[in-house]
Amino acid sequence: MISLSVDRHSADSLHRQIYDQIRDLILGGRIAPATRLPSSRLLAHDLGVSRNTVLNAYEMLLHEGYTEGRVGAGTRVSKVLPEELLSAKRSPRRAPSAAAPAGKLSRLREVWQTGDRRTESPLRAFRPGLPEIELFPWDVWGRLTGRFWRRPPSNLLTGGELAGYRPLRDAIAAYLSAVRGLDCHAGQVMITAGAQHGLDMIARLIIDPGDGVWLEQPGYSGLRTAFKAAGARPTAVPVDESGIDVAAGRRAAPEAVCAAVTPSHHYPLGVTMSLARRLELLEWAETAGAWIVEDDYDSEYRYGGRPLSALQGLDGGGRVIYVGTFSKVLFPALRLGYVVVPEALIEPFLKLRASVDEHPALAMQPVLAAFFEDGHFAAHVRRMRGLYAERQAALLAALERHAAGLLTATANDAGMHLVAKLGPAFAGDDREAAARAAAIGLRAPALSGYYADGQADQQGLVLGYAGLTATEIDSGVAALVAALK
Repeated sequence: MISLSVDRHSADSLHRQIYDQIRDLILGGRIAPATRLPSSRLLAHDLGVSRNTVLNAYEMLLHEGYTEGRVGAGTRVSKVLPEELLSAKRSPRRAPSAAAPAGKLSRLREVWQTGDRRTESPLRAFRPGLPEIELFPWDVWGRLTGRFWRRPPSNLLTGGELAGYRPLRDAIAAYLSAVRGLDCHAGQVMITAGAQHGLDMIARLIIDPGDGVWLEQPGYSGLRTAFKAAGARPTAVPVDESGIDVAAGRRAAPEAVCAAVTPSHHYPLGVTMSLARRLELLEWAETAGAWIVEDDYDSEYRYGGRPLSALQGLDGGGRVIYVGTFSKVLFPALRLGYVVVPEALIEPFLKLRASVDEHPALAMQPVLAAFFEDGHFAAHVRRMRGLYAERQAALLAALERHAAGLLTATANDAGMHLVAKLGPAFAGDDREAAARAAAIGLRAPALSGYYADGQADQQGLVLGYAGLTATEIDSGVAALVAALK
C-alpha cells in the first residue's frame, strides 16, 4: 500500500531513507492517522533490504511520535502527531477553477438534468412514482434469489444475450400480450437498466442532430432530456383532455420524425388519450413515416374498468416503440426496464447495445423471471392496485380536511400521483410552494416544472401517494399546508 524505494548509492543510510519517506507520507496526509503500516518482514521483502533495516526505521518513527504501538506487534500511524509537527505546512495547491475545466466538455451538458436529488424525510412524502416497498413480498424474493444464485448455471456467469435473459423476455412478452394487448414476441423485447436507459438508447437509435420531435406539454422531463441529448429539436405539443393535440403538432412541426407520448396515463396531468386521438396519432405516424415512443410507465395501476389497449397493440405499421419499467411496479433499486421494438429495429437495437454495454446486468433478471413464472408478479400487482386506490382516496380526504383554499385535487382512475391545484389562499406560484415543501423535507414538484418553458396554464403540485400509508399521507398534507401558510 506504500510506494517506497531505496537508493543504495545515496549518502543517507537505507534505514534513514525509509524513515524519511514514511515521515513525508504521514505529514503529507497520504497515510491517515491510525493506519497500520506493513509488517517489517513484508516491507523488507518488497524493498530488498534486511529486516533489521526496516526495524531501525520503524524504531525512529516510534521514538519521534509519528507512530504508536510496539514494533513486532503492529505499528500504526499516531492519531495525534507531535506538537512540533502541527506547524508543518503542506505545499500550497491551486484550487481548481470551475470556470476553467481541465478539458473540453460537450455542449450537451446544457441539457443534462442537474440531478433533482430526492430529499429523504421520515414522511417519505410526496415523491411521485415511489411504490409501496414495505409490503413487497421480500421473503418470496429472497427465496427466489437463493434458489437461483445458490448454484447458478455456469453459462450465465460468463456473459449473456444482448437483448437480455430469454426466460424473462418470454415472460414479459406473454404478460404484455395478455394484459396490455401488445402484438409482440420475446425477440422484440430488450431488457434495459430502467426506463430512462431505454429512452436514451431509443433516442440514439432514431435521432440525427436537428431532427424534429413532438414532446407533450406538459410532459416528463426524462423524455425531453433523452431526445435533446441526442441532438433533436423538440417541439412542445399541448395536451388536452383527450391527450396530445395531434393537429397542433402537425401545424407546429410537420417534419417531425418522432412523437414521444404517455397515452395510458399522461405524466403528470393523468389524462388518458382517447381512442380517436390514438388513431389520429397512428395515422400521422404512418403518413409521415415517423416513430411513436410510448412510455407506459404505470399502466398496471388502473382503478376504473379495463384500460384501453396500448398504442403498440393498435399499430398495424410497426411504428410504435414501447417502453416499460419495473421500478414503479416493484421497487426502484431493481433498475430493470424493457423496450419492445418493431421488427425493423431489432437488429439495429442489438448493434447499438453491443457497442455500448454488451448485455444488461444479469444478477436480478433470472429472479424476476421466476417471480413472473410462479405468479407472484400478477398477485403483487393485484394487491397494490387495491391498496393504491385506497391511498388515493386518503390523499383526497386529507386535502379536503386540511387544505381548503390552498390545494384542490380530483380523483383519477389510474396512476400513483395526483396533481393538486393551488388555490387563491396561496399568494405565490407553484415553484415557491415546492420550495417551501422542500424546506421541511417534503418532495412536491411544481407543475410548471413539467412545461418546457416553465409557464404552466395552471399552478399546482404533483403529489405521489402510492408509497405512503394513510397516516403518513394525512400528516404529510398537514405539514405541507402549514408550510404553505
